[in-house]
Amino acid sequence: MLEKGMIAEDPILTQVSAVSAGVVNGRPVLDLNYIEDSGCDTDMNVVMTGEGAFVEIQGTAEGAPFSRAELSELLRLAEKGNLEIMAAQRAAFEA
Repeated sequence: MLEKGMIAEDPILTQVSAVSAGVVNGRPVLDLNYIEDSGCDTDMNVVMTGEGAFVEIQGTAEGAPFSRAELSELLRLAEKGNLEIMAAQRAAFEA
């Protein structure tokens, strides 16, 4: 639309990606599947921008409270996952 002059400026300001992370059987896990999500101790969703800023961090102790150390590890995993998703997004746009 930008190239055709239908809009004056690019509405896309940055990339955005989202991923889940959680504690399953006492182990931090990235990108929980349905079975893991339905039985996990902690469930988190993390949304990030292309610059590494957080849009949303939502975490819930489903089965057991989580520690600050577990929170830090889940955020580390989520950041890693979001960076991988954004790399795949960039590759798709370049193709």
